[in-house]
Amino acid sequence: MPDRQQIAHNVFFTLKDQSIEAKEAMVTECHKYLSGHPGVLFYAAGLLTPELDRPVNDRAFDVALHVIFDSLESQNAYQVAERHLEFISKNKEGWAQVRVFDSTVGGA
Repeated sequence: MPDRQQIAHNVFFTLKDQSIEAKEAMVTECHKYLSGHPGVLFYAAGLLTPELDRPVNDRAFDVALHVIFDSLESQNAYQVAERHLEFISKNKEGWAQVRVFDSTVGGA
């Protein structure tokens, strides 16, 4: 039986172009290419929140992507999905840095 653990896929993009227009365009690109994939339980993309500036906050990003998959299999399929690969190809030149944090999640 396949492992049905939920997988959190969190990606933090730092952009070369620091304008608000570039940041908002990146969020739009996330919505266009990265939402609605099979097995997604939760999807969100947005900008760094300026008001959240506590010492523990990592602020080394411009755009955050948060996706919860229903299984490792769904996450693996997403990684090679045409729309995901097109997103990377179309946008990677604008990235100064990309950090990916994947983890197993689930309720008690």
